[in-house]
Amino acid sequence: MGDQKRHKILMVSDFFYPHFGGVENHIYYLSQCLLKLSHKAIWLCILYYVVVQVVVLTHAYGNRSRVRYMMGGLKVYYIPWKSFLMQNTLPTFYGTLPIMRTILIWEKITLVHGHQAFSTLCHEALMHARNMGYKVVFTDHSLYGFVDVGSIHMNKVLQFTLADVSQAICVSHRSKENTVLRSGLPPEKVFVIPNAVDTVIFRPALKKLSQDEIVIVVISRLVYRKGADLLVEVILEVCRLFPNLGHGSWVMDPFWATQPKNPTAFMLLRSTLLPTLIRFIIYEFYSTGFGDGPKRVRLEEMREKNSLQDRVEMPGAVPHARVQSVLISGHIFLNSSLTEAFCIAILEAASCRLLTVSTRVGGVPEVLPDDMIVLAEPDPSDMVRAITKAISILPKIDPQVMHLRMKKLYSWHDVAKRTEVVYDRALGCPNQNLLDRLSRVCRYLPCSSWAGKLFCLVMIIDFLFCRLLQLWQPAEDIEEAPDFSLPNSQCPEFLPKILMKKDLVIPILPLMLCYTPRPSTEFWVR
Repeated sequence: MGDQKRHKILMVSDFFYPHFGGVENHIYYLSQCLLKLSHKAIWLCILYYVVVQVVVLTHAYGNRSRVRYMMGGLKVYYIPWKSFLMQNTLPTFYGTLPIMRTILIWEKITLVHGHQAFSTLCHEALMHARNMGYKVVFTDHSLYGFVDVGSIHMNKVLQFTLADVSQAICVSHRSKENTVLRSGLPPEKVFVIPNAVDTVIFRPALKKLSQDEIVIVVISRLVYRKGADLLVEVILEVCRLFPNLGHGSWVMDPFWATQPKNPTAFMLLRSTLLPTLIRFIIYEFYSTGFGDGPKRVRLEEMREKNSLQDRVEMPGAVPHARVQSVLISGHIFLNSSLTEAFCIAILEAASCRLLTVSTRVGGVPEVLPDDMIVLAEPDPSDMVRAITKAISILPKIDPQVMHLRMKKLYSWHDVAKRTEVVYDRALGCPNQNLLDRLSRVCRYLPCSSWAGKLFCLVMIIDFLFCRLLQLWQPAEDIEEAPDFSLPNSQCPEFLPKILMKKDLVIPILPLMLCYTPRPSTEFWVR
């Protein structure tokens, strides 16, 4: 790759490790693969519960602070800003401008890539970057509504931010439709690049599980949006239709037995035998800093009231490092979400050879082929029918074939290459002065008159602050950071040179595991 195509990217989001989730995984794996494409990717993230000062401080979450280097030379800035609500910083508009300007100049950034519409840090960084003349790209990872108060205000902010972006990315076609409707952005500026899965980590078990007992695995945050209330009703109905008649016993399909027209004829035609013992294992997705989900109490009450302790297990939270070992212990993965833009958890389950039963919401129908997923409406009766159908086709599933298909369908390297095309398109956009950008913002803001004027005023003040900082501390006076990277493919040869540096503390074992970068291993600058 020529020097003219070398991008220096600043990824910006409130959502990053040590917290785990779909956005965090997307950012981490995308950055790792961009590094392998000879890019320089840098992370700007939040420092939690610290004293705010001008530059990065110690004490973030635990011992996470200052500048960190993760596997492969991925550089992470944890700026000294307290989290305010759901991992987000308190909106200050201009409070982050000085430190962001220093980082942009210090790291010789050429493009800023913001993630997630709910991230206040992302919105502020994109505004600061545009006023400093940088090209910006935005990725939306979630679906939002149009009628509730929170969504209305969020959509106004999104309209303001996306009116001035160079290009935008969505993780599914349904997410693209949602983003275009909410922001008024031209559809030709929005690209669809799905998430992916690390098939090296998420591999099926070597030994095929016995189907005398069907295990249905649920890994989700126990909140309303993830369908925890729907899950309670589904579990009750499934346990009623499949009573525990003894381990290894089989009965006719209860779905056909309950049909109104001649149940006996239906059973003879169907002739499908289903196991009578079905167990649910419900794990709550572990995220540092969050306790039990608000709907966990309702699940526990349902289990106690109906004496289902032997059929519904709730071991608690599972860290992301143990998700694969949990998935390979089950036959079916159940997703009861009420809204999803993509759902990486479905990819992880399919890569571990689990047949997926999911609600037909958002971008979920786009994720897997029809023979790898059974879709249902977010209704208890329809979900039970889908689970019954999934059990009947379980014997036809070949674990290794499913894993190989996932390996061909989804790859983070393919995501990085497609994202690189968006970066090239963004860098090719013409430069615009403040007046041109203000006119475009006014043109793309179909919101109320006072909101449009307020957003334009915020942009003008931010532009003036940028010029004031340039006079107070010219860009020429800010020293540029030297390039530092770890080649992923030559870690053993590179290791002795790194260990000679006295200012680095590097665990040796994680560096040997360079083939598959893991977010939990890192080293840092003292």
